[in-house]
Amino acid sequence: PILMVPARPLLRNGAPGGRNGAPKRAKRWISRAAIMFSMVFVVSCCVVEWRTLGGKIRPQVMNSRPINQMMHNSRPELRVKAGDMDSMTTIISQGVPTVIAGALAVNLFADPERRRTEMTQAAGGDEMASVKNYFNGEGFQRWRKIYGETDEVNKVQKDIRDGHAVTVQKVLDWLKLDGGVKDVSVCDAGCGTGSLTVPLAIKGAKVSASDIAVEMTNEARRRFERDSQGQSGAVEPTFEAKNLEEIDGKYDVVTCLDVMIHYPQDRADSMIKHLASRAEKRLIVSFAPKSFYYSTLKRIGELFPGPSKATRAYLHAEADVEKSLNEAGWKVVRREMTATNFYFSRLLEAVPA
Repeated sequence: PILMVPARPLLRNGAPGGRNGAPKRAKRWISRAAIMFSMVFVVSCCVVEWRTLGGKIRPQVMNSRPINQMMHNSRPELRVKAGDMDSMTTIISQGVPTVIAGALAVNLFADPERRRTEMTQAAGGDEMASVKNYFNGEGFQRWRKIYGETDEVNKVQKDIRDGHAVTVQKVLDWLKLDGGVKDVSVCDAGCGTGSLTVPLAIKGAKVSASDIAVEMTNEARRRFERDSQGQSGAVEPTFEAKNLEEIDGKYDVVTCLDVMIHYPQDRADSMIKHLASRAEKRLIVSFAPKSFYYSTLKRIGELFPGPSKATRAYLHAEADVEKSLNEAGWKVVRREMTATNFYFSRLLEAVPA
């Protein structure tokens, strides 16, 4: 699951973002300015310069001389040199409160619900339709590039690519420990461009790959045809464009990686239970974990939307996901966490209880 940076298309010509929405735009930019001011304040006050003098590490808080001077003049008893304070005292007394204030400001002013509402309205009120439209359009071009091999990616996109690859490799390693995948039936729900489908099929798994967007399944098919050349043990997957709720049949293993980010918790609960009903032996899911820290990072990303970036980002508490699995009669037997600068994904493997 990718937390940075969900998209919010600007609606024009009378739509919420158009001429009639000028007051809303003004309010939005005022909020952003306030948040940026808070972020600058955090950086200026919390930069700590570490110096090694006489074998001691001494912190010196930068950009605080005017404030210190004012305090020294008014309260002589407060005169303390930065070098006289230990590192923990300096960070706790000056850095931590400022970081907390900045994080609270970001969580207060960023409004992820606004983006979801606007995109849903643009798709006629159907949230999943907005996801489908996105991944059949500009979103497809973006994610094909991110999950591809081209060097034409920025540092954020490269970081997401590397993080997702780590998650995929963890799943492959788990399945290898469980006896391998040759002749094992696998449902790769939300297959995307085939990051997991292709290596599974090349290893001999019987994969049923599905995605909400036909452009994604077409790309996954193309990549299998390319990468399976000369692989005698490869088994061609079946590719279908369908919603997760439409998946039928029974499979030894069901996987669903980095898809729950598009589902609010109530829909995620039903989706998990539906996938569990399709699995016979194992169910492997990954999701963006919900915490104050990750929520703050996501909302910082929402301050800088772009039309080609992710539609929305729903975070999920691990306890909620595990509760849904338990209610479906499954128990978690493995857990992993992949965390890079811009990619955060909690991975769970469950088996029948």
